Amino acid sequence: MVSTFVMKLDLGQPKFKKMKGPLFYSKILLFGEYGIIQDSKGLSIPYNFYNGALKTDKNSSEGAKKSNENLKRFVTYLESLQTEQPDLVTFDILTLKNNVDNGMYFDSSIPQGYGVGSSGALVAAIYDKYAQNKITVLENLTREKLLTLKSVFSQMESFFHGKSSGLDPLNSYLSIPILINSKDNIEATGIPTQSVNGKGAVFLLDSGIIGETAPMVNIFMENLKDKGFRTMLKSQFIKYTDACVENFLGGDVQSLFQNTKKLSKVVLNNFKPMIPEQFHGIWQKGIDTNDYYLKLCGSGGGGYILGFTEDLEKAKASLKDYKLEVVYQF
Repeated sequence: MVSTFVMKLDLGQPKFKKMKGPLFYSKILLFGEYGIIQDSKGLSIPYNFYNGALKTDKNSSEGAKKSNENLKRFVTYLESLQTEQPDLVTFDILTLKNNVDNGMYFDSSIPQGYGVGSSGALVAAIYDKYAQNKITVLENLTREKLLTLKSVFSQMESFFHGKSSGLDPLNSYLSIPILINSKDNIEATGIPTQSVNGKGAVFLLDSGIIGETAPMVNIFMENLKDKGFRTMLKSQFIKYTDACVENFLGGDVQSLFQNTKKLSKVVLNNFKPMIPEQFHGIWQKGIDTNDYYLKLCGSGGGGYILGFTEDLEKAKASLKDYKLEVVYQF
């Protein structure tokens, strides 16, 4: 096994007008954060408000330089990965190295440490351009092929987080919603059509804090050693997560909000370290007023917080001091 290590990586986010080459989008895990580690259902959707692409122009900005430097470290990691697991994945390392030596960087608008897949988009871009015998998005994507991709992406993205499910790069690479039924059962799925004039919405709330995935995952893994925490996870957290996924895909909005409220309560009571302290109050306020319900977006610890509301205008008024970004409307 290739040894994985945690690295906080600044991918560089130079501003851009128009990108050349394939774009890879950010993602939002609507449901399933932490639960999917314990075989809960999950639902991940592309979020094309943010994207990134590999570029090889002579950009001399600090962002491009930082991204390039960090790509060099990533290439070293990928080289050892293919040496130790050649049956899993191999790359055109020579071309990749040459391009990085010539200044290639990842030009991205995806905010880092915000739970929307900045490293996942980079992993997808590298796999797409440099993986040999790659599985392409044009193929008949059987469950076996999806699991193979997930496994490859898990190993690649471990460079950034120490441990990765591989779902973020998978979502970015395929750019379609992914339904996680269990660890070994994932499939592409469709989601109900948005209602642009709908009152209900899923939104992102900006915490203004950059989160780091590895420390949050470590806290969760430590908590799993506690029998009471494991019982809560199975009897409440996973139960409500699974129900929310089924409600969302089935278009059962009334049940969705009932279960999202229950999930929001469970997260506030049991995942406090993952919620920035200054947001504990507004998290509880949403539960008390029913104006909105908050949940983790990714691993938490900062970045975006995911919100669900039956009345977007009411939620905006209740959260008037915060910036809301609408993702999906009912």
